[in-house]
Amino acid sequence: MKNSTKPIILTGDTPTGNLHLGHWVGSIENRVKMQDDYNCFFIIANIQGFTTRYDRPQEVRENVIEVALDYLASGIDPKRSNIFIQSEIPAIAELTVLLSMLVPFPRVLRNPTLKDEIRDKGLGENYPFGFAMYPISNAADILAFRADVVPVGEDQIPHLELARELARKFNQLYCSVDSHTPDEEYIKKGGLFPIVEPKIGRIKRLVGIGHPNEMGQLPKMSKSLNNAIFLKDSADEIHKKVMAMYTDPKRLRATDPGSIENNPLWIFHETFNPDQAWVKAAEEKYQTGNIGDVECKKKLIEVLVALTEPMRKRRAEYEKDRGAVLTILRDGTAHANEVTEKTLALAKAAMQQDYFSRKIDLW
Repeated sequence: MKNSTKPIILTGDTPTGNLHLGHWVGSIENRVKMQDDYNCFFIIANIQGFTTRYDRPQEVRENVIEVALDYLASGIDPKRSNIFIQSEIPAIAELTVLLSMLVPFPRVLRNPTLKDEIRDKGLGENYPFGFAMYPISNAADILAFRADVVPVGEDQIPHLELARELARKFNQLYCSVDSHTPDEEYIKKGGLFPIVEPKIGRIKRLVGIGHPNEMGQLPKMSKSLNNAIFLKDSADEIHKKVMAMYTDPKRLRATDPGSIENNPLWIFHETFNPDQAWVKAAEEKYQTGNIGDVECKKKLIEVLVALTEPMRKRRAEYEKDRGAVLTILRDGTAHANEVTEKTLALAKAAMQQDYFSRKIDLW
């Protein structure tokens, strides 16, 4: 069902809520396209969800199912890909501990994505140790599958770079790979872990539909900022959100010249509208006061409704039988355990800590 001879993809999401258009262009779109050419593993990282929601276990549980539904709705095919739950993969937890020995703690805290999350979520110094461990856990997710490629958004690149660093260090320390070895030759030279490569989405960072921040910057799309259009949104919800979308505040009438710079309306048209000839012509009209915001927003609504309509239909079918969704997760998790247990055994052998063989039987 899933061809293990193909290059391996590992990527996924922390279940903090439903997925939105930023997730689509940042990573999910690539995941859907790459299913035929790669052996795909898509993780729902529920343990990482506890880093900021440890006091809301029911919310994390519900979001696991919601993310699974979003994956299936977006076009991830369980016959071609493995969707699995992080907490059900013991090898990832064990590998996280082993990898944590290979990186200084200050190096982890210098991770810019970690710093941004601490700032954006207002955590100050009031966050659990597990939150600081998140980058190591993320690296363990990737290395446990010996992934070749990670479809990822731009904001996750620092996490990916740490995984690359840890792979090099492990290979050099425990597999005797020379430190001058080019990344692409680590496996050929006897290393256990490939030096994974990122696959960045066609849009590195999709802005939200809301107002700029106090520095005049458009924040990225985020559920917590209430500026997101979700993949599951109905046509009516998309209509309501787009009609309320921030545009050029200096443009008071349709006949006023408008700016397309830093304007979510035109960022979204350039990103999602397949008729780029219309976009270019409309942008020229907009800048000369010959087309109104309402007309351009209605066109964008058509585009986004058409994009998400197949997702809503697939989601509705899967929502009829959530038991079938759990079966998909169970099967994907079982296959993920097979792969990660082998990796862990090889890692422990390389570290000379392979005292006994073991067999994981979760069901």
